[in-house]
Amino acid sequence: MSPSTHSRSSQNRETVEAIPHWLRRPIGKASELSRVQQIIKRRQIHTICEEGRCPNRGECYARGTATFLLMGPTCTRSCAFCQVDKGHSPMPLDPEEPQKVAESVQILGLRYVVLTSVARDDLADGGAGWFVKTMEAIREACPQTQIEVLTPDFWGGRGEGDPLQEQYRRIEMVVRAKPACFNHNIETVRRLQGPVRRGAKYDRTLDVLRKVRECDRTIPTKSGLMLGHGETEAEILETLADLRAVGCDRLTLGQYMRPSLDHLRVQKYWTPEEFDRLGAIARDMGFSHVRSGPLVRSSYHAGED
Repeated sequence: MSPSTHSRSSQNRETVEAIPHWLRRPIGKASELSRVQQIIKRRQIHTICEEGRCPNRGECYARGTATFLLMGPTCTRSCAFCQVDKGHSPMPLDPEEPQKVAESVQILGLRYVVLTSVARDDLADGGAGWFVKTMEAIREACPQTQIEVLTPDFWGGRGEGDPLQEQYRRIEMVVRAKPACFNHNIETVRRLQGPVRRGAKYDRTLDVLRKVRECDRTIPTKSGLMLGHGETEAEILETLADLRAVGCDRLTLGQYMRPSLDHLRVQKYWTPEEFDRLGAIARDMGFSHVRSGPLVRSSYHAGED
């Protein structure tokens, strides 16, 4: 073994050994994982459960929920925490993807589905219309299935008008399709947006959530933070207050876990007790549904909300 290889192996061991015991859990039943993986692989579609290596995917599959990743596995942004592929041109849209997702939902008997996507700043509408097409296909195949959306900010794209108005138009397009919940994650506190969420903006995220409420107050809004990037508790509480100020109803708080040595280092592992306390504070602040825990992710137990 060469010195460089030994060094990389040591770094990997140190990364694994540093993970607290409360973040280690079985991945779930192999049968549930295999069944879902086979169905999505045959249809050449994607889930963020697999692309993001979510630790809860076995549990969610068993509960009849899944999160589909629309518009391919390659993102046009370069967030420093995210496992999703990035750094090269995304593939053209698969015109059959909405139907393939709907068929998968039907075969799996999913009661609650979350639709998310990579950022597609290369598309004229940022992908908003694709969310709508996929929702329509699912409702035609499975009228009883509830659909939550977890969207990018729809900023950028190749629209010809004013960027802000183009963004609002895209948000309105998705809102008119009546999702069960509209989720857009703020991810981290204001101070850390630059190094963590390259290409995204703190105030822009708040504007997305505000615009959803302006369009249709009957649709719950949701956002989430991944803790462990070096934020303080005071900064977390400030972020929660900002979310409540724009009417955000639901909240997820989870622990950032470094996907690889190429991603941002974990600055702190927040304990389960700290997550419980933050969750209690969030409920006191007026969030109607709160999921707060080390292994919580954006779609964790989403169908129970």
